[in-house]
Amino acid sequence: MKNPITFNPKKELILPEYGRNIQNLVEYAVNIKDKEERTKCANTIIRIMGTMFPYLRDREDFKHKLWDHLAIISDFKLDIDYPFEIVKKENINPKPVPLSYSTGKARYMHYGKNIERLIEAATKIEEPNKRSRLTELICYYMKKSLIERNKESATDKKVVDDLRILSGYQLEVQEDASFLSVEEFKKAKLQRGEMFTKKNKKNKKNNKKNKSQNNR
Repeated sequence: MKNPITFNPKKELILPEYGRNIQNLVEYAVNIKDKEERTKCANTIIRIMGTMFPYLRDREDFKHKLWDHLAIISDFKLDIDYPFEIVKKENINPKPVPLSYSTGKARYMHYGKNIERLIEAATKIEEPNKRSRLTELICYYMKKSLIERNKESATDKKVVDDLRILSGYQLEVQEDASFLSVEEFKKAKLQRGEMFTKKNKKNKKNNKKNKSQNNR
């Protein structure tokens, strides 16, 4: 195989909810030299990603979000003709901009200053579709922060309400919008825990083997 998929447990997952295997597949696709084959591989990965969240398939923008996430996982290095206009890298990690409350603490400590900076950047985007997609990505990270803090209070409504307050009511999402679920968060966390356990077992086994060889 020209582009073998390698497993690197030390590498940080870009979008943990998709897991290590998807990230490895995306990295493999990035390194395919032929654009047509690269595109076929990307479509296969999108189908796999879609099966991970079947309850979201009825959402009108579901496919668009998957392609956005694929681009993000690839660090925007996947050179293909996307079926949608994907979110721009600079809109995911915008340069910090001066905020009226930047000298003090974050309004909601569990979200932190970075989320507030992203919200401020989103309010300055004039193109509706780009603004909407960045807003939804922000909501995803807000939901993740809420779950980490207290999963009992981590509701989509709470995210929407907090977004409105933090943006000075300049950003809006649909009332029935849904973001990262507690189940998805638990699954990703469990996968990370399993990988950590496997890594520790492997290290202990190797250390034991090395110690045995040194004692010969």
